[in-house]
Amino acid sequence: MPDASTWDWNPGRREVQDTGSWSDKFEWVEEFHASPDGEKVGAVVNKGELEFTACVNGEIWEEAYDRIFYPKFAPDGRFTGVAQQMGEWTLSVDGKHWPENYGYIWRTTFGPEGTIICAVQQDMEYGMGVDGVLWENFFENANNFTVGRDGKSTAAVVQVTSMGQADIETFQKGIYSVAVNGTAWDNVFMNCYTPVFDAKCEKVACQVRKTLYDYTIAVDGKIWQREYQCVWAPAFNPATGALVAPVRLGGKWGMAQDEELIWKNTFANCWHQQFSADGSKLWAIVAPTFGSFTVAVDGQPWSITSPVVIDLAVSPDGNRAAALGKDGYDYTVLCDGKVWPGVYQMAWKPVFSPDSSKVAAKVEKNGRYTVVLDGKPYAQDFDQCWEPIFSPDSSKVLIRAIDGGKFVRIVAEVSEF
Repeated sequence: MPDASTWDWNPGRREVQDTGSWSDKFEWVEEFHASPDGEKVGAVVNKGELEFTACVNGEIWEEAYDRIFYPKFAPDGRFTGVAQQMGEWTLSVDGKHWPENYGYIWRTTFGPEGTIICAVQQDMEYGMGVDGVLWENFFENANNFTVGRDGKSTAAVVQVTSMGQADIETFQKGIYSVAVNGTAWDNVFMNCYTPVFDAKCEKVACQVRKTLYDYTIAVDGKIWQREYQCVWAPAFNPATGALVAPVRLGGKWGMAQDEELIWKNTFANCWHQQFSADGSKLWAIVAPTFGSFTVAVDGQPWSITSPVVIDLAVSPDGNRAAALGKDGYDYTVLCDGKVWPGVYQMAWKPVFSPDSSKVAAKVEKNGRYTVVLDGKPYAQDFDQCWEPIFSPDSSKVLIRAIDGGKFVRIVAEVSEF
C-alpha cells in the first residue's frame, strides 16, 4: 500500500483534469485510470494509425508505440504500460521504456519499495523479471506467477520436462515443478498450482496433484505425507509460519494445518482463506451446503448465505470481515454476518478503515457509480469512480471519480455518508 499520510486530506472537492476535452485531441481515448492519491488520471490514447501513447493529466508521453496494453498506476504514482514497438514488447514507465525488448511481457505487479515485476516470454521460453532483470533460467511453460511481500521474491509453476502431444505417460510421471527466483525445485509433479510465499519470503508452498486422483500440498518441494481428494490454495500464518490449506476428504471440505485437520470436513466447499495480521484468526469463504455460501471464522460460519460469495476482506485488527454476495445479477455487501440494505448491478471488494471501525465499497447502480460506507451511499453518484481509500486516521474517505467529463478528487468526512 502507498503511504497515504503524505496525501492531501483537506476535506472538499477538487477538479484535477478536464478529461472530456481529451477526445478532441486524439483519435480515441481508452479506459481512464486513477493514481492511488487521486492527483493523476491517465489513459492510453491513439494519435493515428499504429501510433499509441499515454496521456496523464493532459500531458502525453514523448514516445509513441505500435500498441500499449495493461496501463496501470504504480503505488507511487508512476504510470506504466506494456508497450509494443517493431513487433517486440517492453515496459514503459512514465514514457521511458526499459532498455531491453522481449517476445512479450504481461501481468505487471508492484513491490512495496517501487519494484516492478512482470511475467516474461523470450525466445518462446517463459519466466519473470524484476525491474527488467530476468531470471537466469527460463522454461518452456510457466504460469501461476506470484510475488512475495518484499516485492523482490518471485515464483511460478514451470514445466521442467518436455511432453509430446497426447503423451499421457510422460504427463502422469510428472512434468511440472515450481521455480523460485528462477530455480526450479528438484521434485516434479503431475500438476502444481498457486504457489505462495510466507511472510518472510523464505518458503514457498503450492497445491500439488500427485496422481490423477490424489492431491496434497508441497512446501519448498517437499510434499505433505497425507493425500486428499482435492485441495485449494494454501496460506502461511504470518505470525507462526504454519501452513493451512482447504482439503477435501470423504466428499466434504475442511481446513488442514500442517497436514492435520483444524476445521472439520463438513463443508460443501471451503476456500479463499485469510489470516488476521497477527495470525490469531483464520477466515474463509465456505459453503455449509451445496450452492449456499457464506463466511466462516475459525471454522464457524455466519448464519447468512448467498448463492455466491467473493472478495473476502479482513479488517486490520482481524476481528471483522466483509465480502460480496451475488444472487443472479444482483450484488450485495456482507459484513459481520449481516447484509447491507442496497442491491447493486456490481460491487467491488470492500475496504476497511485503518482502525477497523468502518467499511466502504465501490458500487454500481443504474449505470452510475458511487461509494457506500457502512451501508450508506455517498450523496452523489458518478459516471465512473474507483475504489475508496480511507485516511490514515480513518476519519475521511478519498473518492476518485469522473463526473460530467471532469476527473475529480473528493475528500469526504465519514459523517457525510
